[in-house]
Amino acid sequence: MMKKLALICFVGLLISSIQGYSQQVTPTPEQIQALTSEWDGERFPDGRPRISDELLERLKAISVEEAWGILRNKGYNNQFENDWIILHEDEVMTGRAVTAQYMPFREDVDNLVKEIGKEEGRAQSGGTNSWPIDALVDGDVYVADGYGKIVDGTLIGDNLGNAIYANSKNGVIFNGSVRDMAGLSKIDGFNLWVKGHDPSYIQEMMLSTINYPIRLGRATVLPGDAVLANKWGVIFIPAHLVSELVINAEFTGLRDQFGHQRLREQKYTAGEIDSRWSDTIKEDFLDWLQNKQDLPMSREELDAYLKDRNW
Repeated sequence: MMKKLALICFVGLLISSIQGYSQQVTPTPEQIQALTSEWDGERFPDGRPRISDELLERLKAISVEEAWGILRNKGYNNQFENDWIILHEDEVMTGRAVTAQYMPFREDVDNLVKEIGKEEGRAQSGGTNSWPIDALVDGDVYVADGYGKIVDGTLIGDNLGNAIYANSKNGVIFNGSVRDMAGLSKIDGFNLWVKGHDPSYIQEMMLSTINYPIRLGRATVLPGDAVLANKWGVIFIPAHLVSELVINAEFTGLRDQFGHQRLREQKYTAGEIDSRWSDTIKEDFLDWLQNKQDLPMSREELDAYLKDRNW
């Protein structure tokens, strides 16, 4: 019921904006709050959920498969996209999504976007493809739907790449392309997941919105979603599920670590470990946990998780 009310509220706000001729490039904070109403934590001034830096750091250790499985069990079936060109494929990137939508150029719409952008105080020098970059803060990931355009679809080069890293200390994920991969590769700490690269400049494209929901291949992305990107693909996690997903995935990792260790020690058979655990194995695992020093979560978090866990 709450989800339905939030959606009705968000759609109503958008309709009223259009009817009042106050269409926005970016939703108001209230509209973003309505769109992400299941998040009950801290928010940025723009309304996006402010997932903690600590959770984003812990998310780096979680596999795409673990995250995908947990989201699938929650009914979120359209959060993953793969087949990327990656600048540094052995690195993992996490962050909070700032979304942008691009479309094939149409002069009347582009003029309106620029007029609205001027009223909103956005930069008037350079192209509108700099506007999403101006919205980035530390820990953000610039996520853009460039509708898969490669030639003349290069959303950034090394100049904008440097600006992105200066603002976010992170990288980009584009259903589109970039130019000057050599220059981008020299930006220490910057990474990218894109569908292609080309020496051409951006042409016959226009920015339509910032921080509205977008489609990125198979995935639906909302502003403030947590991004987990590695060489196996990219997954977008609704903000209100990040904490639960992280602790569940970390616990699954501990179970696997214990099981693998006991199999190497030949204490249990593969069948015993790979099926529902007996009370003996459960007790052994709990003892093992109590003696383990390098936990991925705090001892308090683990105790609370075990208290509520249904074996």
